[in-house]
Amino acid sequence: MDQAEKLRNVIKQKQQNDKPNARVITITSGKGGVGKSNTAVNLAVCLKKRGKRVLIFDADFGLANVEVMFGSVPQYTLSDFLYRDKKIREVITQGPEGIGFISGGTGVLGLSDLNPDQLSQLIYSLRELDDLADIILIDTGAGIAENVLEFVLASPEVLLVTTPDPTSMTDAYSLLKTLYRNPAFMPEQKKIRMLANRVSSASEGQFVYDKLNAVVARFLEGSIDYIGMIPQDSMLEKAVRQQKAVSLYAPLAKSSKAFELLADNLLNYEHRQLQRRTGIADLISQIWKRKS
Repeated sequence: MDQAEKLRNVIKQKQQNDKPNARVITITSGKGGVGKSNTAVNLAVCLKKRGKRVLIFDADFGLANVEVMFGSVPQYTLSDFLYRDKKIREVITQGPEGIGFISGGTGVLGLSDLNPDQLSQLIYSLRELDDLADIILIDTGAGIAENVLEFVLASPEVLLVTTPDPTSMTDAYSLLKTLYRNPAFMPEQKKIRMLANRVSSASEGQFVYDKLNAVVARFLEGSIDYIGMIPQDSMLEKAVRQQKAVSLYAPLAKSSKAFELLADNLLNYEHRQLQRRTGIADLISQIWKRKS
């Protein structure tokens, strides 16, 4: 049996497993510096406050945004799992409020660079995360690099973060355009929701969404949903400098309240929609299938 066949058997075994899968939400952006990782961290805190078991998978390989935001230094990373025989539970670092996160670490360029044995090991081990988390947030890199698109294409739910800055909106559209033109993209099986960050008011957040969605409708013949906004807030900026989530540092700040509302909106969507929970192992297996 060759490596590819062994990997297919791992995927088939996972699909036959009747254990409930975690809800996977991929958080991405068209450009860096728009608050994507900050969103992941604060959303995780707010979901945890609502009784959800939350895990962050930092897929921005080579960087360490999540651990910096949490002020936690991981003992082991995904790189240690792939290349140094560490178990998947060993590479989970506990952040504030008991929120676990997996750091990508250095030496991992992208999932497409892994061989079948490494992917098989990863898919098999990631099944354990469905036992540990109700919701897994994947924090991707920014832009349209292949390792970013891998996660966006495979995830059933995508949270697209942008700001009113024209370059941010242009880059968000470029990401969506690349996504829509990919043969593997199936819009009927994916829910893309836009979050307007660093806006001056709720009306500006709505304006950012209306403008981006209009362009998507006109040129891509598609649509995205609006999930809400995070206001410009000096307390959030202060929390970042202190390497803390603003939702913990200043829970009464206007940005903290907005993150609370974002968490509520996502949970309300979950209750209203009967979505198939793929789990993160299935998500990774979908990426492999497109590469094989």
